[in-house]
Amino acid sequence: MQTNPIINQIFAIFGATGDATYIGEPVSLSEHMLQTAYAAEQDWAGAALIAAALLHDFGHLIHDLPEDAAEHGIDTVHEQAGAEFLEPYFLSSVTEPTRLHVAAKRYLCAIDSVYLASLSPASILSLELQGGPFNEAEVRAFEALPYAQDAVQLRRYDDSAKEAGAWTPGLEHFQPYLEQALRA
Repeated sequence: MQTNPIINQIFAIFGATGDATYIGEPVSLSEHMLQTAYAAEQDWAGAALIAAALLHDFGHLIHDLPEDAAEHGIDTVHEQAGAEFLEPYFLSSVTEPTRLHVAAKRYLCAIDSVYLASLSPASILSLELQGGPFNEAEVRAFEALPYAQDAVQLRRYDDSAKEAGAWTPGLEHFQPYLEQALRA
C-alpha cells in the first residue's frame, strides 16, 4: 500500500516512542492515543477530528524531555510541539484542536466543577503546570476561537482514553482518516 511520507514518519515515531508511559496513567502513550481516536470514531466524528484525536498527544512522542517531566515541575508544552510539527502537513481542523486540547481542559475545569473533580491525579498535576482553570476572561476568549468546540470534544475523548487493556484497532486502521485530513 502506497502511503504518504509524513504518515510513514508518524507511524515510525509511534513505533519508536509510543510505548512510553503516559504521565502516570495506566496506559502507554500509543494506547492512550489509539483509545482517543477510537472514542472519536465510535462517536461518528469526522475524519479531521478522528485524526486530531489520534495525534493530539504527538508532541509527547517528539519532545526530548523525560517521561516524568511533570513530576519535576516541567510543562512540556506538548500541545504546541505537536501542532507545530503537524501544521505543514495537516488541515487546521486537525492541528488547531490538537493545539487547543490543553486549553480545553483548562476551560472545562473553569466551567464545570464535576469535570474538574473527575480528573485523574496525573491530569491535576499537569493542569497546575499548564496554568490551572481559566479565569472568566480566558473562558470568553477560548469560546471565541474557531476550533474551540472541536477541542472540547477532543478533550472529552482524551479523558475517556486511559483504560488499561482496552481494545482498539491498530494504528493502520486510522490511516484513511490521516490521509483525508492532509493538506492538498
